[in-house]
Amino acid sequence: MAFNPVSNKKLYIQIYSQILSEIQQGSFKVGDKLPTERELCEQFGVSRAPVRQALSALELNGYIYSRQGEGVYVQNNNVDTENNRSSIILNKIAPEDIVEARMEIEPLIVKYATIRANDEDINALKSILEKMEKETRNGEYVPQTDEELHTRIAQSTHNDLFIGFMADIVNAMKQQEMWDFIRDRTVTRPDYRDVNFEEHKLIINAIEEHDGEKAAKLMMNHMQNLYDRYWKNSLI
Repeated sequence: MAFNPVSNKKLYIQIYSQILSEIQQGSFKVGDKLPTERELCEQFGVSRAPVRQALSALELNGYIYSRQGEGVYVQNNNVDTENNRSSIILNKIAPEDIVEARMEIEPLIVKYATIRANDEDINALKSILEKMEKETRNGEYVPQTDEELHTRIAQSTHNDLFIGFMADIVNAMKQQEMWDFIRDRTVTRPDYRDVNFEEHKLIINAIEEHDGEKAAKLMMNHMQNLYDRYWKNSLI
């Protein structure tokens, strides 16, 4: 079975549609193993990110399931029009777009936070960081705490547009089921929790030191690491 290369801003939607079409037409039967991520990337002519998004959406809709270290298999080839959530999932902002936007915007936001953060801002940031540290020590990753910290960094800029940008990003993450789905398989892993906390700790320290260049660089690294954890680890 050969898939057609795709070219579109939302590549994962076309990939999703082509794979689903082949499943529904019987090219892939229930129990069959789909091509590997690498093979799908080669056939579609894309990077891993849109392939993983498409597979995540297919799994969320119950068409496929994954076995850790083994691959992806067809689970269902019937369309349930009442329960199918394809349009809801696919029409939300893509996880890749969320990470891409964060990589560009948040280093700028944290740079301004280092310039304008007052004692109240810094104390609030340190308080949230302490809560994250306790959660990490307890073996937990709490997305709300992570979101709260990034939101408070934006608030420390005292710039309403930056605060609004961060609010839009947080809302996009909350509305996209694929974001939660992929995050729960990557960022919440035990081997990432400690690293995630340490990255946030360094960023808050740079804000407290009012070192804009250092904070921006740390935030860029944090966002790049987030991107890598989402898309460069073979979990599907």
